[in-house]
Amino acid sequence: MRVGLTFVAMILTLTLTGCATVDVTKTAKGFFEPTRPDDVEILMSRPSRSFVELATVSTANWNTEETAKMHNAMRAKTAPLGAQAVVITDSGIVIIRNSPKLWCTGFALRYEGPGQPSTPAE
Repeated sequence: MRVGLTFVAMILTLTLTGCATVDVTKTAKGFFEPTRPDDVEILMSRPSRSFVELATVSTANWNTEETAKMHNAMRAKTAPLGAQAVVITDSGIVIIRNSPKLWCTGFALRYEGPGQPSTPAE
């Protein structure tokens, strides 16, 4: 319950500042070669193939008609880490000053398996 209240407080703080934001916190060790932002997938569920989690992602304060712009901003912020996809785990709309604003959280990943490096470079 405390995590939920902290999350709501964070979202409200971000939305009251007026600018759309994308925050990425690296969680993986080492590094992978960057990917092209255009190649980063946006997923609404965990993929069935194996992957390495690279980072947590949170974004807030997007106008409701800016979903594609929000997704592109997440792609741009996670591609330098070598992300191949961003999985959106939670999302919603909050009303700020009578204006609906989008927010979402998730994580960036890199697939494992044939054709993919199994471990990050040191």
